[in-house]
Amino acid sequence: QVQLVESGGGLVQAGGSLRLSCAASGRTFSSYTMGWFRQAPGKERESVAAIAGSGGITYIANSMKGRFTISRDNAKSTVYLQMSNLKPEDTAVYYCAAAIRTPRPYASPTEYDYWGQGTQVTVSS
Repeated sequence: QVQLVESGGGLVQAGGSLRLSCAASGRTFSSYTMGWFRQAPGKERESVAAIAGSGGITYIANSMKGRFTISRDNAKSTVYLQMSNLKPEDTAVYYCAAAIRTPRPYASPTEYDYWGQGTQVTVSS
């Protein structure tokens, strides 16, 4: 069992930045592909980014390329989502997720086995 705890959400003005963190329990963190997803009110959950266990492969959703970066620190069992140039449409609850097997594709939420409780990100215009 893996427990995931997100932090770092909050209220930010458009054009601002936030860094989300997701701390994982367990001793096999480096073997999990980690993903970030988000869900806005009335919308489906969508993929934001993912990173392989070694950190060597990353995925960023097209609409967020150039603004969001995913990274991980396996020694700290933590994955990060650096968000910059935030827009009001980025407002959502952001979730961290862990996949035991390599997700195919990375963007599919059904490929992930464990989920955090989410952290709210609100971008004001």
